Amino acid sequence: MEIIYFIVQQTMFFAIPLLIVALGGMFSERSGIVNIALEGIMIIGGFISIAFIHIFETRMSGQILLLLAVLIAGLSGAIFSLLHAFASINLKADQTISGTALNLFAPAFAIFVARMVQGLQQIPFQDTFHIAKVPVLGDIPLLGPLLFRNSYITTYLGIGIAILSEVVINHTRFGLRLRACGEHPQAADSVGINVYKIRYAGVIISGVLAGIGGLVFIVPTSTNFNASVAGYGFLALAVLIFGQWRTKRIIVAAFFFGIMKTFASAYSGIPVLKDLPISNEVYKMIPYIATLIILAFSSKNSQAPRAEGIPYDKGSR
Repeated sequence: MEIIYFIVQQTMFFAIPLLIVALGGMFSERSGIVNIALEGIMIIGGFISIAFIHIFETRMSGQILLLLAVLIAGLSGAIFSLLHAFASINLKADQTISGTALNLFAPAFAIFVARMVQGLQQIPFQDTFHIAKVPVLGDIPLLGPLLFRNSYITTYLGIGIAILSEVVINHTRFGLRLRACGEHPQAADSVGINVYKIRYAGVIISGVLAGIGGLVFIVPTSTNFNASVAGYGFLALAVLIFGQWRTKRIIVAAFFFGIMKTFASAYSGIPVLKDLPISNEVYKMIPYIATLIILAFSSKNSQAPRAEGIPYDKGSR
């Protein structure tokens, strides 16, 4: 059972940031704006929030500092995503080119600012956020060791975001309008819905969640930020496509890829995998091989919302 507990706990560290970022991409793409800038937004969110932790960790620590950093990450991600929203919605620029530009800009910006301020591109921080056991809940048989020991508060934040996303996208007026603007923007405009505002909201929500996802990925897996999120933004896009832009399927896809990432990164703690005559490099390739295989088999059945990525011109109707 200890091995199972270990695998589940490690899977949470990798699956939760994938889940948060993929859900962010879903909000943007269901509104009709393709957002491949998730990687760059994660880097900006992680950079600014980790810098915040680095500056204030001598004055405060623990969960309060982490929650404040989450707010900073979300805000910085939202602001950075406005660049993509303005280019895609107002300027009607090619959304792929706009997203690529942000992905190229983000790590360069983080490295430049870090070196200019402190002379090094790495930003160290102390991990004071680990929760050994949640009081009371950690003592629940089976469920306690799985979910409420050796965890981070960001795990529960990610689960909360997933539940809230399902409610918002499928059971609220805003969610209905968001989907309408992505699938039938002309029809939405004809009944008085401001398509531009709804699409801005979708991209901003995407930026908030991607920024938070950058921090959520860094905190459990490292003690310094090196202007990289290990390609997690692109992996989140794969999760989004595999999940067919639907909340429940995205949740399943995120945990599938989380397990693959666990096998790749923590195989030395799993006796069955450790004893196999397989090199370290092969294990590191597992998540990406799984991504290619899954996307190859699911690409024929995966279809984005129909009007997604098509610029909307109010004067065209």
